[in-house]
Amino acid sequence: MAQLVYFSSRSGNTAKFVARLGLDALRIPISATEPLPLPDQPYVLITPSYSDGEGRGAVHPQIVRFLNDPARRALIRGVIAGGNRNFGQFYALAGRRIADKLNVPLLYKFELAGNEEDIARVTHGLNRFWRETCLMTA
Repeated sequence: MAQLVYFSSRSGNTAKFVARLGLDALRIPISATEPLPLPDQPYVLITPSYSDGEGRGAVHPQIVRFLNDPARRALIRGVIAGGNRNFGQFYALAGRRIADKLNVPLLYKFELAGNEEDIARVTHGLNRFWRETCLMTA
């Protein structure tokens, strides 16, 4: 199965979500001074969302830095976005922005660290997504 790549802030919500999935995952570090991971196979990016009251800054600078590398960008196949529904129209905005910019699907949105239903849906959905993606490229 392909990898997950994720970014999680100090709040740790996205890291908790990814840990509960129990799948192989690479973490984009919080610190800009740490080296970025280099995936060696297709991956789905899991990202939290940030933004001001106008929707600016939804994609964390570390994710932008990660995706600015053509080799990393070439392997992305989809996005899963976390967020907080209290942000209304900006909920999970980072996922929508990345998916639109890179022409990949936004596969799922979850709130904060997700719940058991989110984990079950994402696990099932990723298995189906990778099975169908492999069939399309075979």
